[in-house]
Amino acid sequence: MPRHLFSYWIAAAACSAMLATATAQESKPKPNQTEQTKIVLPDFPRINTAPWYEVDKTWPQRPSQYDTAAVPGIAVDAKDQIWVFTRTQPFVQIYAADGKLIRAWGTDPLTNAHHIKIDQDGNVWLADIGLHVVRKFSPGGEILLTIGTAGQKGTDKAHLNAPTDMAITATGEVFVADGYGNNRVVHFDAKGKYVKEWGQLGVGPNDFSLPHAIGIDSKGVLYIADRNNQRVQVYSQAGKLLDSWQNVIVPWGITITAKDEIWVAGCSPMPWLSDPKYPGAPLSCPPKDQLVMKFNTQGKVLQLTTFPKGADEKEQPGDVNWLHTAAVDSAGNLYLGDIIGKRAQKFVRQK
Repeated sequence: MPRHLFSYWIAAAACSAMLATATAQESKPKPNQTEQTKIVLPDFPRINTAPWYEVDKTWPQRPSQYDTAAVPGIAVDAKDQIWVFTRTQPFVQIYAADGKLIRAWGTDPLTNAHHIKIDQDGNVWLADIGLHVVRKFSPGGEILLTIGTAGQKGTDKAHLNAPTDMAITATGEVFVADGYGNNRVVHFDAKGKYVKEWGQLGVGPNDFSLPHAIGIDSKGVLYIADRNNQRVQVYSQAGKLLDSWQNVIVPWGITITAKDEIWVAGCSPMPWLSDPKYPGAPLSCPPKDQLVMKFNTQGKVLQLTTFPKGADEKEQPGDVNWLHTAAVDSAGNLYLGDIIGKRAQKFVRQK
């Protein structure tokens, strides 16, 4: 080997050895390296700071002769009695907080139950999207008032088209969410006489795309579940838009407590689906998840609670499948009704 090449080879070998030695030294753990990088967690206080719920598997104690069916409406009255509005007979079933059946009524024609409300006098209001009417009943089941023309749909002052819900003022005025067919809110006086209306199908600020539920607070402000537009619209009784709570929930049901807590049941915002199983269905059929949110009257979210979405015909206690309605009693317990799950359930507040 030429002298200059031999010298080059010696130098290269020395550099290689030095590099190998340095790499080996770097790969060795430094003293106390493990102790320096280990994360030591503090002893966190394991206290639940947010409310949570456990399903009461014994509620309700439904008589065995009663068929199961979709439960689109639930309401809690001033005595903490739970009113279940279901798509079977008897279509109104009243249960105590412990699950015992108090009484039941409703065997006259009912084609498609939707939401239920109890007014300040204890009267019961039912929306029937099949008969195209809203009806007022006594607590014992006597029909006191019918708004709309039974069995006939329309868009004029005497007809409704698949009305979804109603809100009743302290003076007996009625605001109907004339939802599936007409996409409007209709105002009637305490005797059922037409006063005015507003809204039409669309996505604009004063439009509706399936006003699916409606509630009223202690000051007379109206809250409308504009389901397909994924928002809650807040209106005065004169029809003036006061606020819009957008992009938070796909609202299916609204209930408002005496403390003006606005509870909204539904699912998270989601895109429209093309599911051949539900052709032409409204938004969120099927829903992506199931949740209940509590708002104050300014639209601030005070609480969010999610529930497992049950698989069709495989629902377990505590699962909810097509959550349609939520109600709350004086102890803060939740009562949920669903469509595909075909049941009402009680969820006991744990905090």
